[in-house]
This record gives sequence, C-alpha cells and structure tokens, in this order.
Amino acid sequence: MEIIPAIDIRAGQCVRLYQGDYAAETVYSNNPIAKALEWVSRGASRLHVVDLDGAAQGRSVNLEIIQELAQSVLTPVQVGGGVRSIEDIENLFKAGVDRVILGTSAVEDHTLVREACRRFSDSIVVGIDAREGKVAIRGWQQPTEVTVVSMARDMLRLGVRRFIYTDISRDGTLTEPNFCGIYELLSTVRTPVIASGGISKPIHLKVLKKLGVEGVIIGKALYTGDIDLKMVLDNIG
Repeated sequence: MEIIPAIDIRAGQCVRLYQGDYAAETVYSNNPIAKALEWVSRGASRLHVVDLDGAAQGRSVNLEIIQELAQSVLTPVQVGGGVRSIEDIENLFKAGVDRVILGTSAVEDHTLVREACRRFSDSIVVGIDAREGKVAIRGWQQPTEVTVVSMARDMLRLGVRRFIYTDISRDGTLTEPNFCGIYELLSTVRTPVIASGGISKPIHLKVLKKLGVEGVIIGKALYTGDIDLKMVLDNIG
C-alpha cells in the first residue's frame, strides 16, 4: 500500500483546510517545494499535490510552483485542481507531473474524460470527492445529486482505471476515514482506489490496507505529527 503525503497549494503556500472550507485554512509552510523535499527525504515514494486556487477558479493558478516542485523531486507527483481541458492535462504532463486528477470535469464533461483516458491511459485518475454520499465539485464548494457509486460506474464506462476517494466531512478533521464508503467503492469498481480524508492514526492505515486500497493520502496528520511518515512507511506501507 502506497502512503502519499498531500501538499495543498493556495496563494503559493502549503496549507490544509478543514472539511474543504477555504475560510478554515491553516498555513504550514510558505514554501511547498521545501515541504515536498522534506516528505521525499523521509521516504515518500509519491506526492499528492492540489492546486486549491485552481479547484475553486476552474483554471490552473499555481502551475509554475507545481512545475518547480515536480522537477525538484525524483518521485512521481500526481496533481489535481482546476483541470478542465486536454490542454490543461498536457500542460501538467509537460511540467513533469506523473498523474493528472480529474474532479469537477469528470462530473461535468464526460467527453473530456473519455478522450483523456484514450490518450493518457493510466496517467489519468478521477477524484471522487463526496459529502454524505453525494459528489461535490468546484473545490468542494458546490454540491451535486450525483452519488459516489453512480459516478464510479460512469467513469468505468469511460475508461477510468484508478480513483481517489475523499470524504470531505472527514478531511482535515483528524477523526477517522469513512471505512464504509471506501468499502462500498472498492466493491463497486474493483479497480485501484486511493483513500483520503480523516486518516489520523497508524491503525487507520492498517484497516485500509486490509480493505484493499492501493494507497492512502495523508495530509493534516503528517503536518501535526499525529502520524510519523517514516515510521508508518517502515511498518505498514
């Protein structure tokens, strides 16, 4: 199981939000590249980067920082936030990104998803960000009536081969993951799933590993020290 540190970028800084609320922000570093290098030095084999400004505005805002970050580390970097076109995807790959994550565009533009999967195959990941079982879009600010399961099935038909599932109500809370929601998604798609949201203790990682997730994304718990990256990589990952 891959353990992936999260680096959320807003206004050029490394931040964490509480339940996706842009008004409930904690700044952990004014240098996302330095933070990326720190996680890699502690053993991270992949980094998860989100352009929070891009997610909210529907366009790439922090591309220059993302490019510098991707070219500063030797580990693969997956990026989401504000990706709305093939050109956006191509720009991220040119910047050195390994995987591109589609969220809002996966809900709103199935033609884009199909074409992206056709052209870039496994390098495309769909992020399913949910609150109470319903998908939220545009930086988690806009609710929809789309359910997690229905979205996952639609994406499989379009050629998606990997998902990131985030329970928004757990994200940044240091509570626990939505194990039931993760299990339901795993049972539905039977393709690789990366879990995110609420992971705050090593025991959570052990449970998720037993459930069969391909990887986990950890954000706030790494920044607060509730989870020690090197320790869990040595003992669980």
